[in-house]
Amino acid sequence: MIEIEHLVKTFGDIKAVDDLTLQVPKKKMVGFLGPNGAGKTTTIKILTNLISSTGGSAVLNGIDVTKEPKKALAHVGAVVETPEFYPYLTPIETLAYLGRIRGMSSREIAIRSEDVLSQVKMTEWKTTRIGKFSKGMKQRLAIAQAILHEPEILILDEPTSGLDPRGMVEVREIIKSLKKKDYTVFMSSHLLGEVQETCDSAALIERGKLLVYDDIENLKKLTKTTKIEVTVLDPVSGETLSRVSALDSVREVAPVNDRTFVATYDGPSEGRAGFLIAIQGLGLRVESFSPVGLPLEMMYMDLVKESR
Repeated sequence: MIEIEHLVKTFGDIKAVDDLTLQVPKKKMVGFLGPNGAGKTTTIKILTNLISSTGGSAVLNGIDVTKEPKKALAHVGAVVETPEFYPYLTPIETLAYLGRIRGMSSREIAIRSEDVLSQVKMTEWKTTRIGKFSKGMKQRLAIAQAILHEPEILILDEPTSGLDPRGMVEVREIIKSLKKKDYTVFMSSHLLGEVQETCDSAALIERGKLLVYDDIENLKKLTKTTKIEVTVLDPVSGETLSRVSALDSVREVAPVNDRTFVATYDGPSEGRAGFLIAIQGLGLRVESFSPVGLPLEMMYMDLVKESR
């Protein structure tokens, strides 16, 4: 549904997107993951024809967005950067206005408006002026307008950016519900947990270059680093922590309190059993032993480190 081939975008001497190639299959939710400045929004702006590329191609549902933007974007819904609406309009009025721009009939607009506002849990505020809305409510309305015309492809640019924790959870639940509607979703984010929770696959980029693209479960297996929190029954001395840090594949050890420490372990997952045996061999009576942090996060940091 989305085909990006050797995409390049430069701004003067800066290469924001660097020979990027990836494909998004039909009815899949793909996370486009990277830190701020990695080239995510630039790529999405090219896909939605807000800016032109320097080289390469971006094809939506078989149509080149640069050559035939109106046709390519006819079945695409998008939320790009921070959404804003006319504050004096209500959600119902806004959707009617945007539906007419899309060429939808009055009857179709009325039916779909009620449906999408229900999906994003905005029915209660459908006749409230948008100027009174929080950022999270505007974000939900932005998703509603993106799916108003029942597009085949949804492109979301950091949909939870700038929201408070409650707003993030609400928008994330809406995004997860879109999976049931058979949309093809391409969603950028710099939040690894968000992508891990909502997406089928993830494409990770750094400085405009693709680092890796695979299913979430496969990506988790690529991690080479694990942070393991260990709690023991007796207080641990500094000398004992030094002996733990000297064990094979242990990069560093950080105390949490007098009975708990976190070890950064560089080694295969099956090696953790040997690590547990080794610390018990130091005389530590282990009460709990568990990985902390997200596997995707550990893998991403490993890849960024290697790419630099």
